[in-house]
Amino acid sequence: MESIGVLMMCPMSSYLENELEKRFNLLRFWTCPEKSVFLETHRNSIRAVVGNAFAGADAQLINDLPKLEIVSSFSVGLDKIDLGKCKEKGIRVTNTPDVLTEDVADLAIGLILALLRRLCECDRYVRSGKWKQGDFQLTTKFSGKSVGIIGLGRIGTAIAKRAQAFSCPINYYSRTVKPDVAYKYYPTVVDLAQNSDILVVACPLTDQTRHIVDRQVMDALGAKGVLINIGRGPHIDEQELVKALTEGRIGGAALDVFEHEPHVPEELFGLENVVLLPHVGSGTVETRNAMADLVVGNLEAHFSGKSLLTPVV
Repeated sequence: MESIGVLMMCPMSSYLENELEKRFNLLRFWTCPEKSVFLETHRNSIRAVVGNAFAGADAQLINDLPKLEIVSSFSVGLDKIDLGKCKEKGIRVTNTPDVLTEDVADLAIGLILALLRRLCECDRYVRSGKWKQGDFQLTTKFSGKSVGIIGLGRIGTAIAKRAQAFSCPINYYSRTVKPDVAYKYYPTVVDLAQNSDILVVACPLTDQTRHIVDRQVMDALGAKGVLINIGRGPHIDEQELVKALTEGRIGGAALDVFEHEPHVPEELFGLENVVLLPHVGSGTVETRNAMADLVVGNLEAHFSGKSLLTPVV
């Protein structure tokens, strides 16, 4: 397989890079200053693309690579891949589900606790020496709060199970009712927000879910409600979120993802009722290595004529 050209779109994992380089002719797209020239030079040797949540395979790239056979995503999300174009051209697509579910769900609970209990501020309070001047302000309890989850897939379900351990009633919205769960279903996101203290975004990003949390949803969540996003940045209308937070129309937000990463609205930096993370939902050594193994395993399976491990297309 050493002669098979694999195009890696951006830096993702040194472990993944090493594993790919051992097996394939690895081409690092981000190191090429003249990308159009590079693609023209290698268009007939690249048979696989490895992308992630930031860079995948759009229609232009797919058209530029006539020998492309498979796109293997180092991510569970597929919004950076033109799935329609892949289907049209018979290009296989894989992702990395399941292995990152637990980490992302853990982080969602961590964000809730960090936001409600003001953990980041507490840390700064101690480091700055302010504790010597008096106790920190009282915060908000998590246990028993109603948690509304947008998207009850693998990650949403894992978040629900964790929140149940805090005695939280669970509500959810999804495209269809889940007959095998006892959680309360709401037919619209607005209804869900109106009946939740904590609103968690955990659905895939599609044309239908882009800005699924808009001004109407934020107003329904209300001045005491808080918003958690471990899905994708464009799930939330970021401009409306800034307005809702600065005007006090929602109680707070904890965000691992943003609409135009790595750019974050500067208006959020000075707010105390906001927790901001740099898209680290799956960012543990164990999970990133497991994701890398899936990417490599899918490529090896494809080029060996075997069944893909995690096929999408």
